[in-house]
Amino acid sequence: MDTIKQYTANLQKPRNRKGLKNSTKESLVGWSFILPMLIGFCIFCFIPIITSLGISFTDWNLLQAPKFVGLQNYTRLIKDSSFIKCVSNTLFFVLTMVPSILVISLILALILNKGLKGRGFFRAAFYIPCITSTVAISMVWLWIYGPQNGVLNSVLGTFGISSVDWLGNPLTAKPALVIMRIWQASGYYMLMFLAGLQTIPDSLYEVAEIDGATKWEKIRHITLPLLAPTMFLVIILLTIESFNIFEAVYVMTEGGPAGATDTLMYYIYHNGFRLYNMGYASSIAWFLFLVLIVLTLIQFKFKKEDIY
Repeated sequence: MDTIKQYTANLQKPRNRKGLKNSTKESLVGWSFILPMLIGFCIFCFIPIITSLGISFTDWNLLQAPKFVGLQNYTRLIKDSSFIKCVSNTLFFVLTMVPSILVISLILALILNKGLKGRGFFRAAFYIPCITSTVAISMVWLWIYGPQNGVLNSVLGTFGISSVDWLGNPLTAKPALVIMRIWQASGYYMLMFLAGLQTIPDSLYEVAEIDGATKWEKIRHITLPLLAPTMFLVIILLTIESFNIFEAVYVMTEGGPAGATDTLMYYIYHNGFRLYNMGYASSIAWFLFLVLIVLTLIQFKFKKEDIY
């Protein structure tokens, strides 16, 4: 009891000047490390974000002074058929890309986790597209999807299948972009799953094997449950990435044909930097921002329910 009282009394004693000086010095050193990042974040991220919110309530063409219009830009969204079509197209990319990339990257991670000869080479090969410029990759896939002398149509021609205008047909343009993005992004999320798989102890699989568990049972009852945190992060990142698809659309289709690949991000660019309607473009951007916030919060809620 005396020891506890003495310890409590020591905690209540004011620090000496030397201790305060050292603490202040440590705080200043810590702030000196993060201050450049905070200044850069405020100048290039936070201030532009808040400014764009103000612009969304104006009619501004970049040449004249902004004119306050209140909620007019937001009410216009409901009546804009092009905007509704962009939402539909964006949802198509989200609903096709997220599960496809999730499954493919997980399968690749399971195959390349251990036991495969040359797995280092294959890991690097699958990851290279992720660090390659999307514009450069889009140019390569334009050549692959070429309607006349494209690689894909040339391969199909050897089997007697007639050429298809992959990016010029509204029925095939979106699936063509999805295939390209799956090929590009799967390697990145494969590495995330690989990192998660490395944290699972081998002893769990050994015990399951002794109990006579099959490979599928080990994946179902050990791998997938222990990969839940990694999968949760991958789903969030994939959802955000799918909603923000832009570069491939800009280079390969420019929103065509007939608006079949016009996404929310491309529509923001089109209104802001082609039509110079910055107020309306900002309102679309904030709509997209709120959608992503809501979806992320919903995913966190379901995640907490799974845990608790």
